Amino acid sequence: MHNHDSGTAVVSADKKIIIVGNPNVGKSVIFGLLTGRYATVSNYSGTTVTITSGTTVLDGVDTPVIDTPGVNNLIPMSEDEVVTRDILLSENISLVVQVADAKNLNRGLLISLQLAEMGLPFFLVLNMWDEAKSRGIDVDLKRLSDAISATVIPAVGVEKKGLKEIRDALSEKKYPSININYGVIIEDAIKKLEPCLPESNMSNISRRSIALMLLAGDVSIMRWLGGLKNQGSTSLLNNIETIRKETQEKFYEPLGYVINQRRVKVTQKIFSDVISKYRTDRSTVYSHLGRWAMHPLWGIPVLAVVLFLMYEFVGVLGAQTFVDLLENRLFGGYINPFLISLTASFIADSFFKDLLVGEYGIITMALTYSIAIILPIVGTFFIAFGILEDSGYLPRLAIMVHKIFKLMGLHGKAVLPMVLGLGCDTMATLTARIMETRKERILVTLLLALGVPCSAQLGVILGMLGGVSFLVTLLWISIVVLVLFLVGLIASMVIKGEQSDFVFDIPPLRMPVLSNIIFKTFSRISWYLKEAVPLFILGTLILFTLDKLNVLKFMQVLASPVVVNFLGLPSKATDAFLIGFLRRDYGAAGLYALASAGQLNPNQILVSLVTITLFVPCVANLMVMIKERGLKTALAIVLFIFPFAFFVGGVVNFTLNLFRIKL
Repeated sequence: MHNHDSGTAVVSADKKIIIVGNPNVGKSVIFGLLTGRYATVSNYSGTTVTITSGTTVLDGVDTPVIDTPGVNNLIPMSEDEVVTRDILLSENISLVVQVADAKNLNRGLLISLQLAEMGLPFFLVLNMWDEAKSRGIDVDLKRLSDAISATVIPAVGVEKKGLKEIRDALSEKKYPSININYGVIIEDAIKKLEPCLPESNMSNISRRSIALMLLAGDVSIMRWLGGLKNQGSTSLLNNIETIRKETQEKFYEPLGYVINQRRVKVTQKIFSDVISKYRTDRSTVYSHLGRWAMHPLWGIPVLAVVLFLMYEFVGVLGAQTFVDLLENRLFGGYINPFLISLTASFIADSFFKDLLVGEYGIITMALTYSIAIILPIVGTFFIAFGILEDSGYLPRLAIMVHKIFKLMGLHGKAVLPMVLGLGCDTMATLTARIMETRKERILVTLLLALGVPCSAQLGVILGMLGGVSFLVTLLWISIVVLVLFLVGLIASMVIKGEQSDFVFDIPPLRMPVLSNIIFKTFSRISWYLKEAVPLFILGTLILFTLDKLNVLKFMQVLASPVVVNFLGLPSKATDAFLIGFLRRDYGAAGLYALASAGQLNPNQILVSLVTITLFVPCVANLMVMIKERGLKTALAIVLFIFPFAFFVGGVVNFTLNLFRIKL
């Protein structure tokens, strides 16, 4: 995690450098340049939002650096924005590095203005300087620096341009000043609120900025005032709310809107003073592709090409070639036989031998599963996702599918975890954090668990479908998509909560930089090994316990009548569904074996594949659902999906028999 320039540095955890900025402005690139290769990815305390931290050498001392989630406003509207605002409130800050997109300076200036009002020392990095120039945008750096009283540094992070200037600026400590008058009524309210605010909880930022947050209706800031209740000063809290309500009564629009409009007016004045545009005839292939990728018609073939390439890279190279290399050759041919032999030599007790290298052993199942099978898939997916992320394609995909997801109480951002789910549902469930509201995160988690097959399972399914007519394939796709849409539509009505606004920045389409992809992939794989692998071990221990208690055999006996009588499948298919809870592709593989042996006709293939696709993905995904959504919500999702998957499969079987359809 250390980036040493020379000699031995002293580690200091007292003062921290905080990186802030809008989404998609290259904060992670600047963070990587400052901290070096190594980083720590973790959940921010009490939330599901991940933050990245590292260190950089400043005046001979290793100084902590935190890369905060991207924000559009420091009056929070999403969990990500709450986390960034809370970090600015609570951390012991040495300096704030604000990263802005040079092409969209007006968006960045709104953050600059709020940082200045907070009284935090910061400087402004105008990243993507080359892209601004290519679009004929010129920023008067001297005038901008004077307007906000802060150092302004042009940079091209992916090419390390501006890095020296950024490092030099870390030693400076300027407190920018942007004076805004919000009018007599609001200014009077600020003066009344400031004496009510405690110093102890808000040592970082000014009372004026806290007062403005309260007036703007920032409910989340109230917990920072909770200490007043403990001091028996509930009346003071009531006084704060009274001032806010009295001020609101004097305006037709919400106070938050009034305050934001005043800020926007100031940022637009600064923007117009420092920006000039000159004519440029530069037109690249990327700009054309960027427009095509969002086009209602041409965006479809672009999406088809992207999905095909992604499937070839993740589904074929990762899930088949690399998995075969690691699972069958390395683990199956060398590591597991050696460890099984070694265990047999030193451990005589059959219980402990089974615990380590048995059918549900920690080594033979948990580690083989997580390292030999899942790691190649998520590794290749992290690379592919990093390329899509850095190229600027993902926001365009979100815009393409926004109208469809809106019908299900979601918005275009939901496509991102759905695409991830085609690589690994377990990892995709974690990315549901990008959705702003709790309702949206639950909906995405439900749809992922219900009907998005991971690449490993999809490969087995496509292998089965290859042996039957194209009509079976078309029916399978249609049924699964229809079920996902209907469940999403109904769930959006049943689950309480609000739908967030769809605000998405559209960066230019550009060629990804290899070093940035490597850095992101390395950080994400490190996180996977530390956070996700233990979940696989826990899931295996649960299965081991159930097996030793003969619960698994009891479940087989219990489920067999449903499989045979309701789904119309042979009794041997019961084992496939039971093992499908461990891994859906194992379950699909069991069905594939039955089909290959001629024990499943085309009708039964369709019924079995619809059921296994709508099954709960795996034990590991259940563990992640519990971790992300809580035990109660995760169990509710699972208890719905299990019977629902069999119900849909039974309906398909009943319909085929009713109309005497032979596929």
